[in-house]
Order: sequence, then structure tokens, then C-alpha cells
Amino acid sequence: MAMNTRASITNWKVGIGEKFFHDFMASIVVFLVALPLCMGIAIASGAPPALGLITGVVGGLVVGAIAGSPLQVSGPAAGLTVLVWEMINQHGIGMLGAIVLLAGLIQIGMGALKAGPWFRAISPAVIQGMLAGIGVLIIGSQIHVMVDDAPKGSGLTNLLSIPEAIWKGLTPMDGSSHHLAAIIGVITMAIIFSWSYAPKKLKIVPAPLVAVRKGSNISSVALPAQFA
Repeated sequence: MAMNTRASITNWKVGIGEKFFHDFMASIVVFLVALPLCMGIAIASGAPPALGLITGVVGGLVVGAIAGSPLQVSGPAAGLTVLVWEMINQHGIGMLGAIVLLAGLIQIGMGALKAGPWFRAISPAVIQGMLAGIGVLIIGSQIHVMVDDAPKGSGLTNLLSIPEAIWKGLTPMDGSSHHLAAIIGVITMAIIFSWSYAPKKLKIVPAPLVAVRKGSNISSVALPAQFA
């Protein structure tokens, strides 16, 4: 009986150790993915990158304390980028916190009233169409950012001026850095897409982190040389 008890305790300790190791490694991977993602979402939303990092840290702590729902959104949602960008443009970044707080209180109130099942009446096609439209708007604005240019005033203007942005990225004009920024952006995307073919040992490092690192190295060399 004593031998069985000791064996059970040993197996329990080994199981706890393995779970801790896997959870720890998973947390490192999530951190490395979330770090550039939070900054990218903040930039796409028209906010400083530092605010994206703070939001990721606070959100991670809050979600870690109350996690458990399979429907919970625990990461930076790209679908909110267009909404946050519009809020900042209309009301300023100083009001963003108050707006987000009010939205959270509304969600808590609706949860307390058990209003969740009412949202099931919305067709999934509506949600998918909304997300697809938001994705198109994000692409339209971020193409301009990728060539070191500012997004235009509206989503339609961004989409219509995509050929102009591509032309800026292809041809050096007036000594500008548009073409260098476009090259760095293309290299960054190529690294992310091709990282799935990397050796398994290298895949421990997330593709976005590798892309950001390589893109930063290239920009630190190319841009100073351009304006030297």
C-alpha cells in the first residue's frame, strides 16, 4: 500500500511538472505572438504602439483571472480596428477609455439580464459579411501605411487610391522612402507566409516576431543609407 501511495505521489508530481512546463512554453509563445500583434493593432487603430502593449498586458491579466468561456475573445481583435480608428478620429484618443468603459458596462448589464440568446437571432452570414467588409477596409488603409504614407479620409478613398499607393511603392519619387518602406513590408509578409516551411525547431519562435525583427534590421540599414 505504501509503495502504491509513493508511486501515485511521484506520478502526480511528474504530471504537475509536465503541465507546468507545457503551460510555461505556451505562455512564452503567446507572449511573443501578442507583442507585435498588440502594437500592430494599435497602429492600425490610430493609437500609439505603447498603448497597444499596455492594453495587451492589462487584458492578459484580466482574462487570465476570469477565463473559462469558449466564446470569450481574449486577444486583440482585428475586427475592432475600424471601430476604434473611427472613435479616435471623431472623439479623440482621450475619450477612447470612457467609450470602452461604457461599452464594457453595457456588456456586463446585458449579461446580467441574460440577453445573450437574443444575439443568436442574427444570421452568421451577417457577421461574416461584416468581418469581411472590415477586413477590406483594414487592407485599404494599411496598404498606404506599408508604403510609408498616411491613410486617406475614408474607407472608400483608401480603396480607390490603392493604385496610387502601389505606384509609390514601385517607383522612387522625389527622393522619398516610399519604395524602401514597400520593400520592407513585402519582405515582412514573405517571412510570415514562408515560416510554415521552416524546420520544426525554428517554429518555436513565432513568425510575426521573426518578421518584425528582420524588418527592423533591414529598415535600420536601408533608411539611414537612403538619407545619408
